[in-house]
Amino acid sequence: MASADVRAELDCSICLHTYTDPVMLRCGHNFCRVCIDCALDTQDESGVYTCPECREEFQERPTLMRNLALRNIMENLLVTPHKETETGICCTYCVDSPVPAVKSCLMCEASLCEKHLRVHSKSSEHVLSDPSTFLENRKCSVHKKILEYYCTEDAACICVSCSLVGEHQGHRVEMLDEASEKKKGKLRNILQKLTTKRAETEERVQNLEERWRKAQEKASGEADKVTALFTDIRRRLDDLEKRVLSEISRQEKEESLSFSTLIHKLEITKDELFRRMRHIQEICTMTDPLTVLQEPDTGDLCDPEERGGDEDINRGLHDVGDLDVAVISDKLHTLCDIITDIRRGIYVEGPADILLDVNTAGNNVLISDDLKTATWTQNKLNRPETAERFQDYSQVMSNRRFTSGRHYWDMESSESVIWMVGMCYPSIDRRGGQSYIGYNNKSWSLRRRYNQYSVRHDGKCTQLPDRISSDTVRICLDYEAGQLSFYELCDPIRHLHTFTATFTEPLHAALYVWRGSVKISGGSRNWEKPS
Repeated sequence: MASADVRAELDCSICLHTYTDPVMLRCGHNFCRVCIDCALDTQDESGVYTCPECREEFQERPTLMRNLALRNIMENLLVTPHKETETGICCTYCVDSPVPAVKSCLMCEASLCEKHLRVHSKSSEHVLSDPSTFLENRKCSVHKKILEYYCTEDAACICVSCSLVGEHQGHRVEMLDEASEKKKGKLRNILQKLTTKRAETEERVQNLEERWRKAQEKASGEADKVTALFTDIRRRLDDLEKRVLSEISRQEKEESLSFSTLIHKLEITKDELFRRMRHIQEICTMTDPLTVLQEPDTGDLCDPEERGGDEDINRGLHDVGDLDVAVISDKLHTLCDIITDIRRGIYVEGPADILLDVNTAGNNVLISDDLKTATWTQNKLNRPETAERFQDYSQVMSNRRFTSGRHYWDMESSESVIWMVGMCYPSIDRRGGQSYIGYNNKSWSLRRRYNQYSVRHDGKCTQLPDRISSDTVRICLDYEAGQLSFYELCDPIRHLHTFTATFTEPLHAALYVWRGSVKISGGSRNWEKPS
């Protein structure tokens, strides 16, 4: 028995095996050099060093003093070093050991491999946990005891002394494993929600990137179309300019030839007249009466043929005029044709204007003879009740339907207290609250109510912050792009709102009016969005 006690004194309190190269701290306790070095290494970050045996603190890392007497005893007893593993390196406290640690002993603050863990597993005092570099963090900073509980009121990990006599006394506590599992459950729920949200966000990003790509492709296509259009315009304008300048040059040459011929004839006439004038002057200077009387009569000096020549000259002067502006103007009419083609290339008017369908008009709506204006009337009209007609509201639809392309039409209000304008599917209800334009998923509307403006779809209302000063509103539809936009026709034109949807049915223009009238016009395709 005494031999067993003596042998127990030769065991390191850290690794619980016989000392190897024993060293001593100032407090007098002995340890294997490797064991105590590793223990002190783990305490370097805290800045406070303690003896694993008595917990005496050292402000600086203690100097290890070799215990020669104990070493001699070990050598005399011929004890084979037990701390060598197959690789020749002990795993206890050895961070660089190739032997993986399987558990950490909280009491000893050691990381142990499976071989050295056996002795610790037999002792109830040695609490084992998963390997940790900072084992000191698993102990209570006040009582230096192992953290075993979780205070739910203070959200803190505590030891048994904290729950019995400390500041957490009387608080509701849980075992660490139980509290950890609860927290993991909450975190898993949060993780699931975050995962779902992340997937939704990724889908939205992909949708936006796809729409961005389509918008870029559309913009590129439109830019190519406009470039080609203006290239053709420049070519046609250059051709027109050449033709008009050629016509002006032709007329100028013809007139130059005519003027040159007439000027030549007049020069000859002028010389002849000058010759005759000199002859008459000579006669007038003669002193001999006989000679004067023998000269031909002065009346004969005017030759009838010469007078006929004067008439020809006068007629030529009358015929030669300015440039023929009418011919030039006629050629410039081609410019009007080019401008018309330009407008067609950008706008391309639709087959017909939008007309209101009397068969859909409610009994409080008067429709004008030109089917353009809807006016509210207090007196109900005795129209037949049909499946097409709105029964409960003063609404009306257009007879024209849109199934593709880009279109626009304008609406002008006149002293109407409340109006709505927009578009709807033909399958919209014609009776009850679901038949109100914008209050269902089959219609979209811009609404005015006592100078307050809003847009509405499927019962969801969005107030417009700015007032609308103009009485005219433009409605633009891009069926393939799934966009329905509203603009205020002021100077400059102002965008109000755009609905985005995937249209699944034909669309009709739709109106609602109360105490006043609403007039529609337009109906063009391939409109160009205002900047």
